[in-house]
Amino acid sequence: MNHLVVFAHPNPKSFCKGILDTVVDASKEKGATVRVRDLYEIGFDPILKPADFVALQSGKVLEDISAEQENIKWADVITFVYPVWWASVPAILKGYVDRVFSYGFAYTSENGAPKGLLTGKKGLLFCTTGSPNEAYSASGMHNSMKQATDQGIFNFSGIEDVKHIFFGAVPYVTDEIRGDYLKEVSKIVKETL
Repeated sequence: MNHLVVFAHPNPKSFCKGILDTVVDASKEKGATVRVRDLYEIGFDPILKPADFVALQSGKVLEDISAEQENIKWADVITFVYPVWWASVPAILKGYVDRVFSYGFAYTSENGAPKGLLTGKKGLLFCTTGSPNEAYSASGMHNSMKQATDQGIFNFSGIEDVKHIFFGAVPYVTDEIRGDYLKEVSKIVKETL
């Protein structure tokens, strides 16, 4: 099983980094081959430029996009690890999706309707929030975020088996609770692979 992990947090000492490390360890324990794309570490350019459109319309794919698309093709499971900022993914991750999950690669159109091309893959999303889960659930934000990412990105691209886990109030909970969060990450990864 090939597991691609896309990591989008600028702080290498963050709890998200702890989630990333747990995802990698659990994957290896299950015998999976893991590739990590730390978007900040690799300096991924999230800005969709006119040149991207020109290249795509002429049938070419820019080198940095092509490299990321090869990783996605390779993967059986695609995992996003990120903090929730302003009820959404960080800009660098949104830009990754904008540039990499492009027309003709992640989806196409058939008879005027979109058709996902990344079928047969599984998706996992692990994200952290500063607010408690109860606050996001009560306001409907969890559902809104799931609709935007799980349905609007993963399902739209053909990835049907998607799990999205939120870890709430991360800066304010005890170390014991954060430890429980990491145990949950490990369990979910092992069940998925």
